[in-house]
Amino acid sequence: MALSNKSHTLPFAHRQNIARLALNPKGNLFLSVDDDGRAILTHLPRRVVLYHFSFKGNVSALTFSPSGRHFAVAIGRRIEVWQTPSTPGDGADGELEFAPFVRHHQHMGHYDTVQSIEWSSDSRFFLSASKDLTARIWSLNPEPGFIPTTLSGHRQGVYAAYFSKDQEKIYTVSRDGALFEWQYTSKSGDEDIDEDERWRIVDKHFFMQSNTNLTCAAYHAESNLLVAGFSNGTFSLYELPDFNQIHNLSISQNDIDFVSINRTGEWLAFGASRLGQLLVWEWQSESYILKQQGHFDSMNAIAYSPDGTRVVTAADDGKIKIWDANSGFCVVTFTEHTSGVTACEFAKRGNVLFTASLDGSVRAWDLIRYRNFRTFTAPTRLSFSSLAVDPSGEVVCAGSLDSFDIHTWSVQTGQLLDQLAGHEGPVSCLAFAPDGSSLMSGSWDHTVRIWSIFARTQTSEPLQLQADVLAIAVRPDSQQLSVAALDGSLTFWSIEQGSQEAGFDARRDVSGGRKLTDRRTAASSAGTKSFTSIAYAVDGSCVVASGNSNFICLYDVRYGALLRKYTVSINRALDATTPFLNSRDLTEAGPRDLIDTAGEASDLEDRLDEGLPGSKKGRRVDAAKRNTRPEIRVPAVTFSPTARSFAAASTEGLLIYSLDAQAQTSFDPLDLDVQTTPQEAMKALGKKEYLNALLMAFRLNDAGLMLLVYQSIPADPRTIVLIAGQLPEMYLGRMLGLVARTLDETQHLEFGLWWVRALLEKHGRILSERKAEFAAEMRGLSRVLRNAEKEVGRMADGNMFQVDWLLTLRSREMQKVDGDKFNGLLTPGSKHNNHDSMNIDNGNGVSDEGSWEGVDGEDDADEWIGLDA
Repeated sequence: MALSNKSHTLPFAHRQNIARLALNPKGNLFLSVDDDGRAILTHLPRRVVLYHFSFKGNVSALTFSPSGRHFAVAIGRRIEVWQTPSTPGDGADGELEFAPFVRHHQHMGHYDTVQSIEWSSDSRFFLSASKDLTARIWSLNPEPGFIPTTLSGHRQGVYAAYFSKDQEKIYTVSRDGALFEWQYTSKSGDEDIDEDERWRIVDKHFFMQSNTNLTCAAYHAESNLLVAGFSNGTFSLYELPDFNQIHNLSISQNDIDFVSINRTGEWLAFGASRLGQLLVWEWQSESYILKQQGHFDSMNAIAYSPDGTRVVTAADDGKIKIWDANSGFCVVTFTEHTSGVTACEFAKRGNVLFTASLDGSVRAWDLIRYRNFRTFTAPTRLSFSSLAVDPSGEVVCAGSLDSFDIHTWSVQTGQLLDQLAGHEGPVSCLAFAPDGSSLMSGSWDHTVRIWSIFARTQTSEPLQLQADVLAIAVRPDSQQLSVAALDGSLTFWSIEQGSQEAGFDARRDVSGGRKLTDRRTAASSAGTKSFTSIAYAVDGSCVVASGNSNFICLYDVRYGALLRKYTVSINRALDATTPFLNSRDLTEAGPRDLIDTAGEASDLEDRLDEGLPGSKKGRRVDAAKRNTRPEIRVPAVTFSPTARSFAAASTEGLLIYSLDAQAQTSFDPLDLDVQTTPQEAMKALGKKEYLNALLMAFRLNDAGLMLLVYQSIPADPRTIVLIAGQLPEMYLGRMLGLVARTLDETQHLEFGLWWVRALLEKHGRILSERKAEFAAEMRGLSRVLRNAEKEVGRMADGNMFQVDWLLTLRSREMQKVDGDKFNGLLTPGSKHNNHDSMNIDNGNGVSDEGSWEGVDGEDDADEWIGLDA
């Protein structure tokens, strides 16, 4: 989704490459069809598969009608119109249909493959364009006086045909760059004459693109915009019917295969399949909305950033890409390496990335300024295949398959510090202990060496294995080492004692499928029966491992048990995805899929083979020219720092497996239907179903109802915690906003603070991992809490001053009472009064000076004043 800057992976897969996609006008039904004609209908908001269906042929065009009631599909030269299946809840019982796909009509008439189908705005007619140089007009239902019409006149295959907004004109576009405008008129052009009226060409335009062909086109009827993509990587934007050119821009070095226009006509989306490019262009502001491109060669290494928000991939195309783990988009691409990149690793602080390449260099990248600030090279030209970085980030080591030595550089100076010699075979893998005490290296000489490179004497202790070492990993506590060998074994060693603690044979777990060129069965083949990458979880309780097969295995370290086995792909277009070959596809000339059928293509450009025999790798060649089928494999796997997900680099791309059900974040438990009303919300509130009432209020987006339901929830911390824990994640942002508004506008401070605490306790991890998504709500809540803190602080300060004042008054009153008592003790008649005058404090800080008259000298108790008897 370009608006929210996020991407999602649907929880289903086809068994072949996906050929066509279609989305109904409501945006809730998504239809995908693979190369074999097998279709999957998905409920897009819920991301749930509804139906499976087979069209029994290659689908060349697919589109929904504007009404959404039908969709048309082109199967070769045949066109079929089907009724759109109903979604759950549309029927009387709200259940799925037994036979949802019902064919409405079938049209025959074209003599070659149909390339495009476009509907009229009223869904009564549709146009079809074919390679037989014609376009045809069809009606959905029989119309009085309508006869299917053929529009002919192009010299090459018609790519697409479109209705104008008023349906008075038709535009057809052919492969040779010709645009014809058609109108329903007579030959003389007089509208008053009804004789011989039919669709005729009234104007012709040409794109004038030399040495290139039109590969895609799209038309927006409301704004009369036509966009055309060409085989040289350029596209042009025109305004019809005057054919005024608005833009002409080059966006790729290869064919632009697909183009689409959004409903408003502001954004143009382009797809180039050879380089894996996806671009969204806003033509009015002439700016990119989205620009993404994947690796066009196999990935070799993968690494998580220390905070777990970024994933780095390195591939044979010489590119290094940094991906956002939450959105799934590529953030930056480095292209300084001139050959395949074999290894990558982050420094512990996360601001520096190190990569090793076959071009003989190790590079350090600044991830704040996105630049290469240091390059390390060896005295002789080597192709580095492994890399390790000291936890302090001061030393970087690299190993090569061409040399038996380990090269060590200083990151600060860039100078070569030492060459560690000791292995008798190529060094295949390197790893530093997390505490930085030692360096581990694995080699094809059947040993793993533990180096103390920071000691006075750089000694190494070898650990002997039974086969070539392919991958090593160190437990986060630096006490255990895991080793994967060529014989399929996975062993665990104690680093301190240098002895093997556990081990098991994993050949049966990692065994892959059978390739088309294999002479042996998958069970007898030894090429896929070993791991090439392993990684520990953060707590060290389990390891994840992958290799040259279709599986990723998760093991428990303590018991050596296989916890789970993940299947990477079921795409049969890739090699070695199935354990057995289909005998029906085996011919006398070999497997049918390996036979080159390009010479039978109808277009001359498709029949020409300009490639040379042999292997092709690198970024300066056409990556789509392959002599063999791509093979499924998983060369690298790693755990995230949070241990809640792990990433795998595979032939299918970058895969992230997570414990968090991201696919369910957009699941809406209450779809908006006739039963979701304010009255139903009030009924649920009366039944004390507070969560359902709250979700209905959110779904209806009624501010008054949301506030009423929120304030009707009992002020009980246990009830609030229970409701907050069951709140779906898709409503978390709206709930935080509601709590922030009520804290700001009402006086229910304690009630709101209970809600804040419950939401943070139950959904704190989600808020932390997806902080960019909830940034606005968290900023608003933080502002309200700061204001509440200031108000409570001012109130507390005022109360403290008031209490101090009251205590002062009380103290003065007590002092006054004590003074009065003292005055009573010193009244005339006291035998202790021996002075004629004295100063007496009256309790208010002012001294009264007076003279006391003499007494008669009698000692009479009755003469005492102010004393109780």
